[in-house]
Amino acid sequence: MTETIETYVRFWNTEPGEPQRRVGAQVFTPDVSYVAPNADLVGVEALVGFTRTFVENVGAYEFLARAEPETHHDRARLAWEIRVGGSSFAEGTDVIVTGADGRITGVTTFVDRAPVVTAEHHGGAA
Repeated sequence: MTETIETYVRFWNTEPGEPQRRVGAQVFTPDVSYVAPNADLVGVEALVGFTRTFVENVGAYEFLARAEPETHHDRARLAWEIRVGGSSFAEGTDVIVTGADGRITGVTTFVDRAPVVTAEHHGGAA
């Protein structure tokens, strides 16, 4: 499960497009379900599009684990932080479910600290 979580974090830190699709194919099943307060997505391509839209609106970011993930059976709980321009942007917790092949079949995201969106978080424009 450790390798799966590391690859999951890498997915969110990979440039949207073909590079992110390749990482996504490694870590997610084709029909992965991603449910968050602002999204209900199915499939790797939907996640790549979600990332692209985020970057277009917020700019470059870094997705980090805030603590060691907790795991049991086919589940993991990952506390994360998104940093934009070196500052904390948002924090949350993902509950991750894996299939028999070790790839992620589902993610449920909870936002622990929502972002405060400012002009600087819109593609760097002031």
